[in-house]
Amino acid sequence: MKHISLGGLDVSRIGLGAMTMAGTYTHEGSLDDTESIRTIHRALDLGVTHIDTAEIYGPFHSEEVVGAAVKGRRDKVVIATKFGLVSHAGGGPGHIDSSPANVRAAVEGSLARLGTDHIDLYYQHRVDPNTPIEDTVGALADLKAEGKIVHLGLSEAGPETIRRAHAVHPISALQTEYSLWTRDIEAQILPLLRELGIGLVPYSPLGHGLLTGQIRSVDDFPDDDWRRTNPRFTGENFTRNLAIVDEVQAIGAEIGATPAQTALAWLLTRGADIAPIPGTRRVARVEENTAADGLELTAAQLERLDTLAPAAGARHNEANMARIES
Repeated sequence: MKHISLGGLDVSRIGLGAMTMAGTYTHEGSLDDTESIRTIHRALDLGVTHIDTAEIYGPFHSEEVVGAAVKGRRDKVVIATKFGLVSHAGGGPGHIDSSPANVRAAVEGSLARLGTDHIDLYYQHRVDPNTPIEDTVGALADLKAEGKIVHLGLSEAGPETIRRAHAVHPISALQTEYSLWTRDIEAQILPLLRELGIGLVPYSPLGHGLLTGQIRSVDDFPDDDWRRTNPRFTGENFTRNLAIVDEVQAIGAEIGATPAQTALAWLLTRGADIAPIPGTRRVARVEENTAADGLELTAAQLERLDTLAPAAGARHNEANMARIES
């Protein structure tokens, strides 16, 4: 597995997102922690060094699974986790809170669940409109000085916040959605990251599953799956977006790759400072995704992918988009 640098942090250029290990896209009661741990172990065996989680996933369950999986192999793993969507002062899960007191409470909980004395990459999960970013980053800098975190990250932050945060303490990585069906960041965010030397960690690099080629109808989702109400998976938008999948699938057939591998191979051509974290809790999917590291697309194939029509519809519903800075 090739490696890249996220603002000075060395990681495998394909990581593993552990959100689904806490239940996202999963029928209630069907979680299998043993399977999730086996998936993380297989990822490590294949050269993945970058595992991404968050306290809100579960909440807390994903961190516990990751902690159990990396026990005895901690020195081989870059652990990334996130704070700020759980208020430890009484608001609980779903309440944005990046106050210095909450940051400190959050990190102690994450360290305990992960079974480690330090977090390699610690992200603010969403920007807190009630706490100046300077205060939050100042608290993170204190935690770094204490050895509890090593690198600082932001998630779904806008250009102004990124600049202000980076002025207080260097930010190593920004996590946001980036894929063949979400390319908004190419206009402003990506150039800014490169100006400041900040790495990019794309989440949902497979378009919430659509770019795997396995989803052709909303009937493929469970009744309680949030994608049923996502603008890109509904009505005419869904029909139009399937055309993106069809082209990815066609190019994959030309190189003997799955649609997921083809979509990841495209993303890996976007720069040596980009490390996607496709999420799964299945060994077979880890094996499929990591194999994209060895694929090469021709110039003609890249051009076809580069010129695909943008995805139709907003990438989240109104409530979730309200928590994303632009």
